[in-house]
Amino acid sequence: MTDKRPQAPADDASRESSVPEAVRREAEELRRELHRHNYLYYVLDRPEIGDDEYDRLFARLKELEARYPELVTPDSPTQRVGAEPAEGFETVEHVAPLLSLDSTQDPAEVARFDERIRKALGTGHEPVYVLEPKLDGASIELVYEDGVLVRGVTRGNGFVGEAVTANVRTIPTVPLRLRTEERPAPRMLAVRGEVMMYISDFLAFNAELEARGLEPYASPRNSAAGALRQLDPRVTASRKLVAFVYDVLAVEGATFRRDWEGLAALVAWGFKTPERAQRARTVDEILAYHRSWEEARDHLDYEIDGVVIKLDDLSAREALGATSHHPRWALAFKFAPRQAVTRVLDIQVQVGRTGVLTPVAILEPVVIGGVTVSRASLHNREEVRRKDIRVGDRVRIQRAGDVIPQVVEVVDREGERGPPFEMPTECPACGTPVVEDGPRTVCPNRFGCPAQLKARIVYYASRQALDIEGLGEETAVLLVDHGLVRELADLYDLRPEDLMELEGFAEKSAHALVEAIQATKRPPLERFLVALGIPEVGVAVARTLAEHFGSLECIRHATREELEAVEGIGPKMSEAITAFFADERNARAIDAILAKGVEPVAPESVAVDRGAAGTAVFTGTIPVPRATAEAAWRSVGGRTASSVSRKTDFVVAGENPGSKLEKAQRLGVPVLDFQAFVEKVRELGGDVPGAD
Repeated sequence: MTDKRPQAPADDASRESSVPEAVRREAEELRRELHRHNYLYYVLDRPEIGDDEYDRLFARLKELEARYPELVTPDSPTQRVGAEPAEGFETVEHVAPLLSLDSTQDPAEVARFDERIRKALGTGHEPVYVLEPKLDGASIELVYEDGVLVRGVTRGNGFVGEAVTANVRTIPTVPLRLRTEERPAPRMLAVRGEVMMYISDFLAFNAELEARGLEPYASPRNSAAGALRQLDPRVTASRKLVAFVYDVLAVEGATFRRDWEGLAALVAWGFKTPERAQRARTVDEILAYHRSWEEARDHLDYEIDGVVIKLDDLSAREALGATSHHPRWALAFKFAPRQAVTRVLDIQVQVGRTGVLTPVAILEPVVIGGVTVSRASLHNREEVRRKDIRVGDRVRIQRAGDVIPQVVEVVDREGERGPPFEMPTECPACGTPVVEDGPRTVCPNRFGCPAQLKARIVYYASRQALDIEGLGEETAVLLVDHGLVRELADLYDLRPEDLMELEGFAEKSAHALVEAIQATKRPPLERFLVALGIPEVGVAVARTLAEHFGSLECIRHATREELEAVEGIGPKMSEAITAFFADERNARAIDAILAKGVEPVAPESVAVDRGAAGTAVFTGTIPVPRATAEAAWRSVGGRTASSVSRKTDFVVAGENPGSKLEKAQRLGVPVLDFQAFVEKVRELGGDVPGAD
């Protein structure tokens, strides 16, 4: 990892001699006291002194640092006020991926999650879960070296994000230096947290914006995310942000066996952690915890949308691993969506980047859970017809997470109603006759429809794809409407003088956009795959494809069988990928982009051939969680299965084995005891954590 610790100026040794020792000691004591009072006030909510006394201490430290600039340290409380504006944000790879969580609102799914965990751990290994409220904010990664904050990074696409360190320093609940009264600071610490605004602060902030004639933010989460990405940290400092930290992503110089130990360490180091975290062993305990938070939800001063269930045992977590987009050892147990009643003012049709026409209800604005809602998706023509939604109806709408709010039902059809809604027979963007694909209505003019092109440009430039700064929806509309871009490849022909003729562009911004586009001519292969908008291919699948095949051409010509040999890719996904690349119009569009000099860069390594060591099946009770043993076998190139067949290479039998042992003996499949399995793993260069 790159060393980004603050470096002292070369002549500090000579300059330090100019600071009287008594002054140096006073400044150090002031910093300690101010850090302690910040911790008491913002994290523990137990202030010991009033604002006047705090301001006096703070002013004295500022006075000393102004008189002796060499006293200023990166972790000084005075540095929270905000640095000079930045020109942009550096893109940084996370120390560990910041994955999303699988989620459910169904208690039966929680029970099935528990069953899967118990089955993975094996007989004799009872799971313990850590339960926390699911905070609804902006995810952030914080990195410390030798106890000092050196980096703050937005979640981004989960693998890379934007370095917003100067902004993070302004958040009072983010320790600039870890507390070491209870335990020493590790050499390196990376943690994950959530940056939020208290609802009361958000409402006051929005009232201030409206009083100044400015557009208010839609939700506390949007406001917090926007504050994190301000180029001027002083603007971030003016927002009342709070950060809760709940996960140790990586640590050097400390070890934890359980997540509960990590949470205790976070508290000791001075972080604000989620309230009322607790451990549970049964589904009934989980359901009771969920009920308690759902009852308290409307009385909180911050947004939560459920509770998080996490396996406590960290070695078992590592063994269980993750799918392409979420860890297998955690589950978000969401609350039922919040609802409200409002009136339909109009029904409009929007065209997406894949040509699907979606009816959208334009609503009388209504606030749901702190968010102002004025639009709601109606999904498709069959949904509108089934619910008989018309202009003038009063409808019940619900909001869940970040999705567009949805119309649940019509609650009042009295009064003046509009005629039954009918989908247009022609695309509203290009006039092409539409076609019906099941319940969906589609514009088939994929490469000539301006609405689809605008949406594809936005997606191509989005953060999870090629991350082209300045190429958002408004700019895409201008480029297409003015005829500057007729296909994606035309982006690479744009000149500053072309853009300067468009509204909102000056010389500097025009040059900046052209440079940002040209800078994507050697994109990482996985990002380029995402940018193409291949059905079923998100960030994680794109990375898997890039690592497995190593080049765009290999992926373009891969057969369904070759794709399905890749871990995590099934028949539906392979069919979608091969169909995309087989489409002549897609092929021409990709070739046109490549002809502009775009060369996707392959990852440094290509995935190893999985399964070369053979397939193993486990039965009975073994000394370590079954998930740990299975992960150890996969780490040396093996496969695991849940049932015995003639293709099974061997069965590992523990105490009290079941019918799998009998079937293995009947089929002549070799049977190993646990110790023989451990030796086999070690022969292949691996290890089984927890084995003697």
